[in-house]
Amino acid sequence: MNFNERYSRQILFSEIGEEGQARISASRVLIVGCGALGSAQIESLARAGVGHLRFVDRDFVERSNLQRQTMFTERDAEERLPKAVAAAQHVGQINSDIEIEAEVVDVNFSNVERLIADCDVVLDATDNFDTRYLINDACVKHGVNWIYGAAVGSYGVTMTVRPNQTACLRCVFEEAPPAGSAPTCDTAGVIMPIINVVAAVQVTETLKLLTGNLDDLHKSLLQFDVWRNETRAINPGGPAPDCESCGRRVFATLLPTGGDFVAVLCGRNAVQISPAVPTQLDFPTLANRLKDLGEVSFNDYLLRFRTNGFELTVFKDARSIISGTDQIGTARSVYAKYIGN
Repeated sequence: MNFNERYSRQILFSEIGEEGQARISASRVLIVGCGALGSAQIESLARAGVGHLRFVDRDFVERSNLQRQTMFTERDAEERLPKAVAAAQHVGQINSDIEIEAEVVDVNFSNVERLIADCDVVLDATDNFDTRYLINDACVKHGVNWIYGAAVGSYGVTMTVRPNQTACLRCVFEEAPPAGSAPTCDTAGVIMPIINVVAAVQVTETLKLLTGNLDDLHKSLLQFDVWRNETRAINPGGPAPDCESCGRRVFATLLPTGGDFVAVLCGRNAVQISPAVPTQLDFPTLANRLKDLGEVSFNDYLLRFRTNGFELTVFKDARSIISGTDQIGTARSVYAKYIGN
């Protein structure tokens, strides 16, 4: 099958055409997060023929993901594959002509600038403002276009950020919502239609950016509620002169903070701990050390260890998710006891 045949229906769309398709196929896009929004974004962009897809995710597939995370199967959940690995396997069967780069990492100040390097567009498919501010700072600093998106319940929101041309995320949301002040997917649930709506707008904006159709960008903070049949477009204005990121160009999230990285995983009674200096664990050796202390199993990507009411999911780089507590101090103690410093 030749190039024009595969993408013939997309090429027939006059706003893209052959020239636009060539630009899409020569482009590089980063998707941060391979969950619900990320699954939809990755599949759509792979089918559209984006030449190089880089996607990152820190988590693994669970059965509760399957209701809305379309990239994954029951087998992925049974094998507890890292989401980035499972997504890469499926994308390879969707479009073998594109380059795929998947990383099982926690995005933080130490790697975000490397991850966005040489990318034309970055798509937000995360579930927290800390990571979004990190993406915002990195993209504003390096002049990379990125597209914010979020969905919970039946409500979704998205905004396209063009550094120095539009308002950035800090311009609109100077500070993150206080903890516990807003619903999450784990407290309010989420239905798949709103995932599809938000992802569809994000991907469409991506195609506009890649093909140079900048006048057709929606230029707003778009809000949707598919259950209540509501849509609202808010004009965020231009870059704010006093904005910490794009006005003052103070990129606080990109500065090293020292120590390990800890995050309470909302609604999961779990804490993630990432060592400040990543390493490469030898799972057979670690499993042998833990076998007399609890139930242990592992595959090529992660090790699971159950003991005393806790479950540790340990990745190759020593990053771990400690389930059974939402207390950072307790999680640190469990990590130090079984994995080490």
